[in-house]
Amino acid sequence: MRGGTGAARWTIAGSAAAGVVVVIAVVAALILSGTLWPNRVFAAGYPVRGVDVSSYQGRIDWPVLSKQGIDFAIIKATEGSGDADERFAANWAGARASGLVVGAYHFLSFDSPGRTQAANVFRTVPATPGALPPTVDVEFYGDYFAHPPSREKVRSILDPLLAALREHYGRPAILYATGDAYDRYLKDAYPENPIWFRSVALPPSLPDGRSWTFWQFSDRERLPGYSGDEAYVDLNAFVGSRRQLEALGQPSGQ
Repeated sequence: MRGGTGAARWTIAGSAAAGVVVVIAVVAALILSGTLWPNRVFAAGYPVRGVDVSSYQGRIDWPVLSKQGIDFAIIKATEGSGDADERFAANWAGARASGLVVGAYHFLSFDSPGRTQAANVFRTVPATPGALPPTVDVEFYGDYFAHPPSREKVRSILDPLLAALREHYGRPAILYATGDAYDRYLKDAYPENPIWFRSVALPPSLPDGRSWTFWQFSDRERLPGYSGDEAYVDLNAFVGSRRQLEALGQPSGQ
């Protein structure tokens, strides 16, 4: 009897463990598909929302996309010293015509000087009154995931780039970063630059205790209005009101 009871207990325990594994697998699948996204609950308190897009979203129907509860769009413009997103001009014009607050982002290269990267942004992104100041996207890519450049090297590129962008557009640039990149390159620095922080699993918590201005809380949204190679679109929250968002815009006369 004692042996049989022990075997029954092991059977029950094994069944319970298997059930937990199944539940975890189902939840993981729902998260990966974008059906379940925990941050949607945490982001509910921030009603001013926006998307960030690039040519990967293909041709965007901005009148449709702009009706999906969003207030702003931050659009990829440039990368490094020579690359420009092929859909930037069309996306910029379409998003503005749809009544969204617009901004452009530049993907920072660790392989070319800040002054030549700034020139690439100037060639591509118009100094438009009311538009958000440009964003500089600071994150790892390629071999730099395994071999990140030093803080000193990145500062030698980023500092002149930010200075040039502020002079040209009349506002401090926004800085976008993943958690690892923020910790390595932006922590305890750049106090005048608004922070756009990526945290797609939990609410954002910056390692230096600084407050965020934009929060990328999801990279698994499916919204009507685009049909590119990328099935998903990123969704972001702004910390304040629509009026406060508009107040970040570039001044007239730039």
